[in-house]
Amino acid sequence: MTKGCQTAGGLAALLLVGLIVSCGPSEAPVPPPRPIPDDSLLEPPETPEPPQLTTAALNTVEELRSIATRGMLRPLSRRAEREPDFTSNFGGDRHFAHWDLMRRIGVDPNAKLLEVLDEPHAAAQVGDEVWFIWPDLAALKPDELLPEKLSFRDRARLLTLVGEEGVQAVRDGKGYPGFRTAISEDGQWLYFVHEPTQ
Repeated sequence: MTKGCQTAGGLAALLLVGLIVSCGPSEAPVPPPRPIPDDSLLEPPETPEPPQLTTAALNTVEELRSIATRGMLRPLSRRAEREPDFTSNFGGDRHFAHWDLMRRIGVDPNAKLLEVLDEPHAAAQVGDEVWFIWPDLAALKPDELLPEKLSFRDRARLLTLVGEEGVQAVRDGKGYPGFRTAISEDGQWLYFVHEPTQ
């Protein structure tokens, strides 16, 4: 091969290499940046506000809190006796006798009442009346109370309120097994009971 051919061949090779480099794979288009979510989307969902209490029901709540804070059973019993249909237990015992027995076995009814009233409440239509029920979980039907049907938050609350035995009672088809209370829309204190889990 002559020198001229070698030079021409070398030039052709250089041009081919340049062509390959310039025609190499092009860069993929850069996607636009994702929008930054609004701060409110990063916050956990808000828990719905409990139904608004009537003035009469709110007055009863405040009265019960005042009595329970003093920690004595006689005033609590007298307040219950003002309501002709009030229920404190399912055995027919007098309110004071029942609550005194509870205290003797290490459960303070006044402290439990305050704990219950610190929980969210629900409103339930009972005949022609509206009853406000504490805690709100106690207003659910047994099939609605099953842990797998509750939110993660309410599932944790249920366990805290009724314990493992209570959760098992719910799974066995029983209603809310913990302490619960109710006040009617016209301010009557209706019940303060505890369903045994056994």
